[in-house]
Amino acid sequence: MTGIATQLVHHAYRPPAGFEAPQVAVHKASTVYFPDVAALRTREWKQKEGYTYGLHGTPTTFVLEERLATLEGGLQCLLAPSGLSAIALVDLALLKTGDEVLIPHNAYGPGLAFAQAELAAYGIGHRLYDAMDADDLRAKLSERTRLVWVEAAGSVSMEFPDLQGLVRACRERPGVAVALDNTWGAGLAFDAFDLGDGLAVDASVHALTKYPSGGGDVLMGSVVTRDEALHLRIKLAHMRLGLGVGANDAELVLRALPSIDLRYRAHDATARELARWLQSRPEVAAVLHPALPGSPGHDHWRKTCGARDLAAGLFSIVFASDIDQPAIDRFCDGLRRFRIGFSWGGPCSLVVPYDMASMRDAATARWPHAGGLVRFSIGLEAAADLIGDLRQSLDAMRAAGAG
Repeated sequence: MTGIATQLVHHAYRPPAGFEAPQVAVHKASTVYFPDVAALRTREWKQKEGYTYGLHGTPTTFVLEERLATLEGGLQCLLAPSGLSAIALVDLALLKTGDEVLIPHNAYGPGLAFAQAELAAYGIGHRLYDAMDADDLRAKLSERTRLVWVEAAGSVSMEFPDLQGLVRACRERPGVAVALDNTWGAGLAFDAFDLGDGLAVDASVHALTKYPSGGGDVLMGSVVTRDEALHLRIKLAHMRLGLGVGANDAELVLRALPSIDLRYRAHDATARELARWLQSRPEVAAVLHPALPGSPGHDHWRKTCGARDLAAGLFSIVFASDIDQPAIDRFCDGLRRFRIGFSWGGPCSLVVPYDMASMRDAATARWPHAGGLVRFSIGLEAAADLIGDLRQSLDAMRAAGAG
């Protein structure tokens, strides 16, 4: 009689085919079975024609990749363990020793740090350009430039660049790829692969940690492309780096994707209401929100996002110059509805103070404000509750002495 362990491992029962439900099944695997040696030797993994090993994809991750490609207007998608790892993947796939990458002065900090440390160690150069000046980018493109990063809106400081102008400058020099950090736009605010006038980015990188997951509990990134050769180049680097995501994390993003449009619009509407209210406060010198007239790059936002009228749930404020950093910190600590924490796109509103002077290269683009900056990520709470929280903390800061 066959041992019970063997019976359980090699059980003959197979469930009937044809089961469908609202949520995609979660397939967990490292090992994938082949029916025979011929299949093992001939099955192709690069084009999703079959399964070979868990790291190369399962039905769960394939479905997520296809839906994300649709969300962003692309044709191919690769998943990475985080948004930062997706940035690093593009860098490592497209750059080699002697090459140079150009990065906007207001880029996501860890992406810049990767260029300053790891890429530099590999003999890959980088330079910063003024994201708000396409001519500055054009002047810095060189024979060594192989990749240009663009970001909309700028990290923390929220400037919205002339995406069309930046991409057009890159297209004037053959052999330069353009990669967009599209986490703010989330595939909803604008179409990165159709910017107008025949312009498009080559790759769109997305921190799925934010709006696609929506819960503040998943780390994941993606790289979406439309060119098959570029996709394959990045996919081979993806394989060699051994990048993979957990099936349960993929499940959570798949579960959240159907509501991303509703959630994004709710975050956006509340953020605009709060941003407009803060404009009326005497403690606030500037509100940095792309959809508000007077904010840096507002006209560019209107050109790129105006048709859809979307602008995410993120904005920053600059305090009046007579309010010192300890007072700003007291304001952040005094908030009751907002929590102090990094990231965004989840249900809970967040606040973080930043030292912009330490984050900017003055030679590239001088930070024009004297006061301290605080960034808000607006969650799904009622706008009236959040405004009340802002009011009580601002009033308490003033009462305690702001300077």
